[in-house]
Amino acid sequence: MSDSKQQFVVLTGSLRKASFNAVIANSLAQLAPANSKVTQLGSIGDFPLYNQDLQEEQGFPDAVTEMAKAIAAADGVIIVSPEYNYSVPGVLKNALDWLSRVSPQPFAGKPVMITSASPGGIGGARMQYHLRQILVFFDAKVMNKPEAMIGQVASKVVDGQLVDEPTREFLQKQLLSFSVFAS
Repeated sequence: MSDSKQQFVVLTGSLRKASFNAVIANSLAQLAPANSKVTQLGSIGDFPLYNQDLQEEQGFPDAVTEMAKAIAAADGVIIVSPEYNYSVPGVLKNALDWLSRVSPQPFAGKPVMITSASPGGIGGARMQYHLRQILVFFDAKVMNKPEAMIGQVASKVVDGQLVDEPTREFLQKQLLSFSVFAS
C-alpha cells in the first residue's frame, strides 16, 4: 500500500437531512482509521427517476456522471441506508439503476461496505440482503463481515450525533476491517 490514505466514499440511501442513517454516514469520517479518508458523495435525490428514453435523448444527468466518477476513483464505497418496506429504499434503487448503465461500470471489482440503522430491532437486515443481491449485477466486491445493522438507533443518536459508544466502537472496527478488505 502506498503512503497516501485510502479514499472511501459514502453513498447515503436516505434523503432526510436528519435521518438516522445520514447521522451514521456523517459520523464515519471521524471513526475511520488513520490510513483512511471518508467523504460523502452527492445526494441521490439529485437523480431523476430512471427512464431509458431520457438517458438516450439527453444522456446521463450531471449528478449521475459525477457520482460515477467519484465511485470509480475511490478505493472503496460505503453504503449507509435505511430499510423501507423490507427492502432497499426506492431512491437508492433508482440511483443504482442509473449507475448500472454507466460504462465502464464504476462498481465493478470495487470494495463495498454496507451499514444500516433502524428504530426497529433488526437494524435494516432485510435491506442489506436485497442490496447485496443488486450489487451482484455490478460485480462489486462486497465485504461480508463484520455486518453493521444498528437496531434501536433512536436511543443511540442525540441532537444529530451518534453518541452510543458501543456503536461507535463497532463502526470503528467495521471501518478498520474494510480498510484491510479494500487493500
